[in-house]
Amino acid sequence: MKKTALTFLITLFFAGYIVACTNFLITKGASTDGSTMISYAADSHMLYGELYFTPAADYPAGTKFKVYEWDSGKYLGEIDQVLHTYSVIGNMNEHQLAIGETTYGGNSDLQDSTGIIDYGSLIYLTLQRAKTAREAIKTMAELVEKYGYYSSGESMSISDPNEVWIFEIIGKGVGNKGAVWVARMIPDGYVSAHANQARITTFPLQKKNNWFDVNQTTFHAPDVVSFAKTKKLYLGSDAEFSFSDVYAPVDFGGARFCEIRVWAFFNSVNKEMSKYWDYAKGNIVHSQEHKAGTPFTPANFSNNRMPLWIKPDAKINVHQVMDFMRDHLEGTELDMRKDIGAGPFGNPYRWRPLTFKIDGKEYCNERATATQQTGFSFVTQSRALLPKEVGGIFWFSVDDAASTVYFPMYTSAIKIPEAYAVGNGTIMDFTLESAFWVFNMVSNYSYTNFSLIWPDIRKKQLLMEQQFISDVATIDKKAGDLLQKGEKENAIKLLTEFSVNKGNYTHKEWLKLYGELFAKYMDGNVKVKSEPKEGYKYVTPKLEQPGYGEAWYKRIVNETGEQFLMKGSSH
Repeated sequence: MKKTALTFLITLFFAGYIVACTNFLITKGASTDGSTMISYAADSHMLYGELYFTPAADYPAGTKFKVYEWDSGKYLGEIDQVLHTYSVIGNMNEHQLAIGETTYGGNSDLQDSTGIIDYGSLIYLTLQRAKTAREAIKTMAELVEKYGYYSSGESMSISDPNEVWIFEIIGKGVGNKGAVWVARMIPDGYVSAHANQARITTFPLQKKNNWFDVNQTTFHAPDVVSFAKTKKLYLGSDAEFSFSDVYAPVDFGGARFCEIRVWAFFNSVNKEMSKYWDYAKGNIVHSQEHKAGTPFTPANFSNNRMPLWIKPDAKINVHQVMDFMRDHLEGTELDMRKDIGAGPFGNPYRWRPLTFKIDGKEYCNERATATQQTGFSFVTQSRALLPKEVGGIFWFSVDDAASTVYFPMYTSAIKIPEAYAVGNGTIMDFTLESAFWVFNMVSNYSYTNFSLIWPDIRKKQLLMEQQFISDVATIDKKAGDLLQKGEKENAIKLLTEFSVNKGNYTHKEWLKLYGELFAKYMDGNVKVKSEPKEGYKYVTPKLEQPGYGEAWYKRIVNETGEQFLMKGSSH
């Protein structure tokens, strides 16, 4: 039985795979400092947040590379290794190439269980082999064509210092090695986003993929349309073909759980987005319903979708991108702090499952950009105006983006912070030496009384991130001066020490913050330090007991009547 996009997505949510991710894409002309940026949140209940590091290496001719599925560790096969690989920190390499992803699933009949390249391996192999976004697209296309594509449908963000691309891919099913895909360059001065829903619709068809022709801003698999026609998935003209509407049509879940995160970002940077709010809530409009088992036609396509990219009203800085990852639909009618699920303390998080049934009807929780199950997230900066040793910054964080801190990691570094290193704890092995566990301690404590605790977290978060941004400007100049003097080794040493120190400092400060928050807010109280009094041996803090707030007390009375009424009491 073919699964709908929503059913497929929810199945993967329950399985704990990394399908609930969010990417924002910012071109150099849309940023305040001329850098390209992409953001990514790896949202999985079973993902341990850690910082991957693969140094550059050389290999003898004929070397083989064993491929293991990134999500599960399943062995998929082996491929030819290249002679030289580039250094990769997280999802960014030494040449300032960065790649992020979100899983959209799509038509489940097109997944090829015999393929060797899964989406995670596709990303990290490409980062080791390509210098630019165009090279990356070419590398990914060649890898899946030669070895087969194992995963379900994926959207990928690809950036280098000059260009930002969105790349969408889906397999061709067992017996059809390879994949169909489309890549589109985001016009300079614009931004884009994707969040578990395929977003490329119609696109210019090319006669040939001239990979390094700067005038070619769309690439696609040669059979991206003909394959759909052969499989009886599409009936219509080539020019009207829509990748998303055929291979991964948007439904209620695709809009309400996924596209709404794109809308929230777009709405933050462009005042004209209110016209797409109805669509983002899941009110999909089609000219004609599609009957199961029949080919899609242009008449079946959604006609009220958001654009693939928009022009922001003002240029965007790196800290704004971090904050865009912290959205809970604040300021909308679906503000997660406001409905009954938020409880008395305005908690904008909902425990899974994502949907539930009551009296035979299915209901849902909201799915915002910031979520409790984030393993790690990042914001990349690729800066064309600086030497590559200085230009690439991988702003990395672990756990919930709303309550995390992004620290700067230069991608020319040759070491990473111990607190974020692979092997420092696991998803079932707790240790205070791990940043992942310390950040989870703080965020999970805040969920118990969010409206009181989170403002303290935000204050510390802002202080640290703004200081880091200021520090980067200083270290950029110092490293740049060393490079101008020909002291490349010393420049890389400086950038490495800076990155490692900032990461380990972040971990230590957050552990300290946890102790402060726990002491201040334990037992539902708020304790505030007070000045010592003359003649007293001890300094007793001021005690406040804010309780549940008047609105919640009214709700209790409305639902229970006089059950808790104090009768005949003088209190």
